[in-house]
Amino acid sequence: MADPIPHTVWQIDLDNEVATAHLAREIALTLRAGDLVTLSGDLGSGKTSFARALIRHLTGEAQLEVPSPTFTLMQIYSTPAFPVVHADLYRIKSPDELVELGWDEAAEGALLLVEWADRAGTQLPLDRLDVALELSPDGAESRRAVLTASGDFAPRITRARAIHDILERSGWSDAQRSFMLGDASTRAYERLLNPDGSRAILMISPRRPDGPPIRYGRPYSAIAKLAEDIRAFVHIDFGLVAQGFSAPQIYAYDFENGLAVLEDLGDGLVVDENGPIPERYGEAAAALAALHGRELPAILEIEGDAPYAIPAYDLEALLIEVELLLDWYLSHCGADGMSSGARVQFINLWRQALEPLMAEPQTWALRDYHSPNLIWLPERDELRRIGIIDFQDCVLGHPAYDVASLLQDARVTVADDLELRLLTHYARKRRDLDPSFDMVAFARAYAVLGAQRATKILGIFVRLNKRDGKPQYMDHLPRVEAYLSKDLAHPALADLRAWFATYLPHLAGA
Repeated sequence: MADPIPHTVWQIDLDNEVATAHLAREIALTLRAGDLVTLSGDLGSGKTSFARALIRHLTGEAQLEVPSPTFTLMQIYSTPAFPVVHADLYRIKSPDELVELGWDEAAEGALLLVEWADRAGTQLPLDRLDVALELSPDGAESRRAVLTASGDFAPRITRARAIHDILERSGWSDAQRSFMLGDASTRAYERLLNPDGSRAILMISPRRPDGPPIRYGRPYSAIAKLAEDIRAFVHIDFGLVAQGFSAPQIYAYDFENGLAVLEDLGDGLVVDENGPIPERYGEAAAALAALHGRELPAILEIEGDAPYAIPAYDLEALLIEVELLLDWYLSHCGADGMSSGARVQFINLWRQALEPLMAEPQTWALRDYHSPNLIWLPERDELRRIGIIDFQDCVLGHPAYDVASLLQDARVTVADDLELRLLTHYARKRRDLDPSFDMVAFARAYAVLGAQRATKILGIFVRLNKRDGKPQYMDHLPRVEAYLSKDLAHPALADLRAWFATYLPHLAGA
């Protein structure tokens, strides 16, 4: 017996036509080419209002005329993403008539919005969203919508409902939603604009699915200490705010569905068309020094949730990351025929370089402290002028890691003289807080962890291109290769540099 098609039902009361249109816009944000949405309901139940609002949102034309297709049977609309076919099949007597109408050609790659869909028989796919609109029994303007999502639609409508609920309880239900961006992970962001002009950010961060076990029965994400859900982000965010840093205020969160409504810190950048803005990078380095100069808790607590223990950035995690170079970057360079002995030597040399750092003081390593995740907030004072927005993979690690992340930015070139000036600036701030701060030891750790990070990123960027279809990251490879070559020149990495000189000489400056 075939497995039943998954489905979910969402019932929502709509006070008026405005609420009906608002629901249509919410649903529009979940739609893509090839989808089928069926509409049903009595005369005057709101089908036309729903269809009009949905089509206007998709086309971006707020005043677009959307007539009923009762007599034309099909109306076709162009949108920036895909065509929309709005059909009314009431006058269809047999599914065979759809062929004469050119249904198959019109539906190819389009969103289908269909009234009286039952007239199509088995011509319509089982994966669909059925929207049934009912009149209020008291004759008022209110309506009830019953959304039944089947198959591929079910998880999307489950998320749409969760977003609806979190926006409603946080006071952002009337906000206009606009997609901002995604990133190298599975997260996505929308900007929320309320009628009063206030703004917020909706973060959509679904639980990261476990990959296949690769070592000792554990997936890569568990070994590398990557956050698997939004819980880590929320705890670290509250922790940073409690320490006086400008992480976004969290207005509401939903652990189960991976959602959070956040303060919008704005669009202030720490870079411009010429690269890093030295003053702003200086503030970012000073903020790191202030963070690293404090005693920070290893376990965080927020009301209503179990304590969160920040994972350790241990040797196993650091080593599994550098192996990404072997798994992905080697083939990019045409060097994937490397012997098993050379691979073992590579890992052992990294172990020797990294092991001494494990005994040095550890702190919060935010792990993604670089230009795309830093917001300039000139109206704030001191260390709060740097907004920090990405830290869900925070670990307990060596402070040099985040300094290397900032000063060897993978997405913008930090010139050697600016890097040295900012490194000195950071060290002075640290020494002001702790006169025993050892700059020589820190410089050694900075080179080792800078090289570790560059090695990892070379593998990640090639993987993003080959596996995930994100070729834009390949533009940054030469910059990261240059950072790695520079770091390998440190005496602490002499043996590793010799390995690179043998197998990947372009990275050893050979």
